[in-house]
Amino acid sequence: MSYLPCLEIEPGGPASAAVIWLHGLGADGHDFEPIVPELGLPPEAGIRFVFPHAPSIPVTINGGMVMPAWYDILDLSIERRVDAAQLGVSARQTQSLIDREIERGVASERIVVAGFSQGGAVGYEAALSYAKPLAGIIALSAYLATEETLQAHSANQGIPIFIGHGTHDPIVPERLGRHAETTLSRLGYRTTYHSYPMQHGVCAAEISDLSEWLQATLINAESRPAG
Repeated sequence: MSYLPCLEIEPGGPASAAVIWLHGLGADGHDFEPIVPELGLPPEAGIRFVFPHAPSIPVTINGGMVMPAWYDILDLSIERRVDAAQLGVSARQTQSLIDREIERGVASERIVVAGFSQGGAVGYEAALSYAKPLAGIIALSAYLATEETLQAHSANQGIPIFIGHGTHDPIVPERLGRHAETTLSRLGYRTTYHSYPMQHGVCAAEISDLSEWLQATLINAESRPAG
């Protein structure tokens, strides 16, 4: 089986949980590596962090420049026209990484799918359509690109979703993050929305909130009801 190349950060002992974290456009798996120690998670939590690297492809909104991307973005309108086929491939590759964690002995209910910007859009698609219950979704400065085509699986109807967005984001306007939250909440998902006075990035307050959410999701809660 061929998997996306990944940077992996192992816990001090055996891994009993995993966070698969997808970077944004033009970055790579190293982008969020520095956040792991900042989260301040207890070593005994046994959380493995997996940071996949996207392939390099031409990106239309950047004049066709070749760069790491999970899919092509065709224009910057509010509809965020994207190459849905490429997004689907990236989502399935992410699901293969979830499968690998399960094969390594991590229960599906102990796996979080996280993503920043277009990585978050892929994360939504991958996690919500996955056929086994997952621990949660983290979507940072992201949007729900496949709202019209998403085939959600009932296994993750009860999945908790952390959504974080900057109020001054010029790349992915906050209204897109809020629209995702409204749409998912209306569909019955357990969403938690956080806004921060920042642009397209992360900040200390968001990292603190993420730490609290991850501890509640992977450490303090022994289990959660499946969909």
